[in-house]
Amino acid sequence: MLILGKELFETIVEHSRAALPNEACGLLAGVIDETGIKKAIKIYCLKNVDESPEHFSMSSEEQFAVVADIRKRGIVLLGNFHSHPATPARPSEEDIRLAFDRSLSYLIVSLAQPEPALKSFIIDKNEHSVTEEDVIPA
Repeated sequence: MLILGKELFETIVEHSRAALPNEACGLLAGVIDETGIKKAIKIYCLKNVDESPEHFSMSSEEQFAVVADIRKRGIVLLGNFHSHPATPARPSEEDIRLAFDRSLSYLIVSLAQPEPALKSFIIDKNEHSVTEEDVIPA
């Protein structure tokens, strides 16, 4: 379960719309309580260095800077997000193949409809399993 505040959701959507027609991407960080519930505190909007409407890559320099900031703040990496400009909010085969840590949340925001749709997934590429994760607004 992931708790995501309205302001953080809006940050993801604004970043995704600004990147059109390409996919947008970024990281999210926060805290995990003793029951395993994740609460997002900070969204890091990164540049899609592929500049593609069908896939994304984050620069290692930006990722290292984010990890340093996360450590400085005393929070943890919760996952990443990216947009699907013209397709539903569900992981593509490439998204599944590139998922590297089953403990992370993989958020996808679809801009295919006028109202953005955001979903979160837990992906275990070794098991080829994709489980939708509850996103609770805060």
